[in-house]
Amino acid sequence: MTEISFRVWQCGGSLEIIPCSRVGHVFRKRHPYTFPGGSGNVFARNTRRAAEVWMDDYKEYYYTAVPLARNVPFGNIQDRLDLRSKLQCKPFKWYLDHVYPQLKLPGLVPVSSGTLRQGTMCLDTMGHLVDSTVGVYLCHDTGGNQEWTLTQDGHIKHHDVCLTLPDYQKGTPLVMKMCEGLDGQRWHHVDNSGLLKHTRLSLCIDSRDYKSKGLTVERCNSRSPTQQWTFSVKL
Repeated sequence: MTEISFRVWQCGGSLEIIPCSRVGHVFRKRHPYTFPGGSGNVFARNTRRAAEVWMDDYKEYYYTAVPLARNVPFGNIQDRLDLRSKLQCKPFKWYLDHVYPQLKLPGLVPVSSGTLRQGTMCLDTMGHLVDSTVGVYLCHDTGGNQEWTLTQDGHIKHHDVCLTLPDYQKGTPLVMKMCEGLDGQRWHHVDNSGLLKHTRLSLCIDSRDYKSKGLTVERCNSRSPTQQWTFSVKL
């Protein structure tokens, strides 16, 4: 997946985007096959190997997003490092500067990061894009669609997009929009209750209707389990 892009571009090739192509993904209730040690462990091992081989010092962004990966053994990568050296592959900074210059790296000192959890379920983009809703999905601890950062100015970010309240009424579904510092993009994580409260309104992020509407905002209730959120990493 992502590693293919890293190694192709950094080692002198190119990865083309074909405008007429269509790619789909079906979210299953469960995997049709097994993963030794669990799917989270396998994904973490593979993505950690990619980060260690290709991302140089930027791998720390990966570990901030997927902190549990630090504890996952990733095997011997010396042959991959030797191949990268032999092919005179470019550094990861070159990839950021020339292949993906529009990528905005998250702040180095976020307030919290990683997954936003409710028990075994996590806040998930569900593969959606800008102006689409979000939901919750079984936590897999591998980042990706479940990778979020709470910034010092109150943004809940997934890469370049932020959780946004488009209408200041209870029951309104949240959507993802480009981070622009809007009032509808500012949230406060209340540590003692786990509430994710809008900074100006008595409305909190709620998952009660995630199957039909995605995440919504409702009147804050610290006793409601559908409003209690925990970040995997508190910084």
